[in-house]
Amino acid sequence: MLEKITPYKDSTRSKKEQVASMFDTISTNYDGLNRVISFGIDVKWRNKVVSIVTTSKPKTVLDVATGTGDLAINLVKTGATEIIGLDISKGMLDVGKQKVTQQNLDSTIKMVLGDGEKIDYPDNYFDAITVSFGVRNFENLEQGLTEILRVLKPNGAFVVLETSVPTKFPYKQGYNIHCKIILPLIGKLFSKDKVAYSYLSESAASFPFGKAFNNILSKVGFINCKAIPQTFGVATIYTASK
Repeated sequence: MLEKITPYKDSTRSKKEQVASMFDTISTNYDGLNRVISFGIDVKWRNKVVSIVTTSKPKTVLDVATGTGDLAINLVKTGATEIIGLDISKGMLDVGKQKVTQQNLDSTIKMVLGDGEKIDYPDNYFDAITVSFGVRNFENLEQGLTEILRVLKPNGAFVVLETSVPTKFPYKQGYNIHCKIILPLIGKLFSKDKVAYSYLSESAASFPFGKAFNNILSKVGFINCKAIPQTFGVATIYTASK
């Protein structure tokens, strides 16, 4: 059973409620801090996700845990005519909607407030589904993945970008210093929420990655599951189908 790590250690609220509240609080400076913390490499990773999705030539795409919409906006390059950015944080979505409107993409991208574990779309609806740094925030990982499988079309593409832990020296040691010291320190100095980036660090370090995550994907019913490590293993792109 996965260890449940929550932002505020608040037993009166579910993890889902805490995560939504946390992202609402940090939404206005999330993009800027993300670029600093990842040294901008997250942009390169998202571009790889878009390239993978493009090969399936999707018309309908769902981006779960879309946040401020960076990946949803990039997914326009796939040629999809309907892109749904889904997130439980209204604050993050508000930032994302502004970005979508600024780029005149309102006719293609719809930013939707909703729960990735209870997706309000019919079975077999989407040609492709993506999640970028969001699966570790699910209250119930298997339930969320099962919902994604439900709304994905047969032979559809599922692509996940998520943090992982390097296993080789010296990248493993460098990663631990970055996550345990640097990331929380940057969060405390520049974020409105002093514990948010500690949670993001802890949840990243404890989340199953590589073969372990592929095993979970296979368990809920995905096929052709593959893990593609990125940048010495600090992140991994997972591909699967239905």
